[in-house]
Amino acid sequence: MPGRSAIAVLAALAVTSCIACSPTSSDSRESGENHLPGIEREAAPLDASLTVTDPQGHTVTLDAPPERIVCLSGLCDDLVVALGMTPVGTSNPDVLTNPALLGEDGEKVPVIAGTFGNEDVESIAALEPDLVIGLSGVHDGLAPTVERFAPLWLTEPATWQESVGYLRALGALTGRAEEAVSEEERFRAKLADAVATTRRDGRSERTAVLMYGSVDAIGVDTTASLKGDLLRHLFRYPFPARGSDAETASNYSVEELLAKKPDVVFVYSLLFSDADRPLSEQLAGNPVWSRIPAVEKDAVHEMDPALWGKARGTRGLAAVVEQALGAVPAA
Repeated sequence: MPGRSAIAVLAALAVTSCIACSPTSSDSRESGENHLPGIEREAAPLDASLTVTDPQGHTVTLDAPPERIVCLSGLCDDLVVALGMTPVGTSNPDVLTNPALLGEDGEKVPVIAGTFGNEDVESIAALEPDLVIGLSGVHDGLAPTVERFAPLWLTEPATWQESVGYLRALGALTGRAEEAVSEEERFRAKLADAVATTRRDGRSERTAVLMYGSVDAIGVDTTASLKGDLLRHLFRYPFPARGSDAETASNYSVEELLAKKPDVVFVYSLLFSDADRPLSEQLAGNPVWSRIPAVEKDAVHEMDPALWGKARGTRGLAAVVEQALGAVPAA
């Protein structure tokens, strides 16, 4: 039985996989169609503002540009670093210390006491934040207490465009509009180049899947999730959400994975103790798993769970794109 922190991580992943689940999802998202429009490289102008509306339609108003930001979500760590700042506290040191963000310098940032989704509020307050940024669906319960001393902004992008939207909103709030536009254009160029490359060399015709969880409960980052939506721009990605229930929308059986015939499998294993084995190793003895084309071709890749599972901003997404292309050879 997973511990409380493990349950919180699984709950967060379920929310992420289903955040955009709805009957109005476009046909291309449902089918995994990868022949999508080109990526616009130029960012729209941006001005500083103390009132912004985020991609989920929530309005955030501050009295002054925040300088001391506490990050309870990987999106926050990612975007704060992208804007040239450093969080004053984090719940996700494994994200912050990734080379795509601060690397070893991230070890200097205080780690919030408690477990993910159940952070110690006194530990947050002690850092005297101007703004606290958390994960929607996970940190909602902290709002009544945290908002006694700082605004709490709950965030969760479902697409790379929404990640960019949060970047722009935070850039406006912090008075770093120029940095936000520069970072947005850097990411847009990275993604546009990757899309062009996969279409040119045939990798866009490869079927891919990103999965996580355990042998008893396999989860897939569906096309209604941030990483699934990102990967469908690079490869065929026929893994739609299974309805609108966050607890089941991302569940796929091994038999269902085989039916989709993925040529490449990306895995981020959720390991909560030294005794835990990577998910691909847990599945190694399953006869159905062994028939999946990616398994037969030794094209199953265990990826960094912090980067692939929790980093939701432009720095993390750019690194995911780069690593995905590095793992899949040209056709």
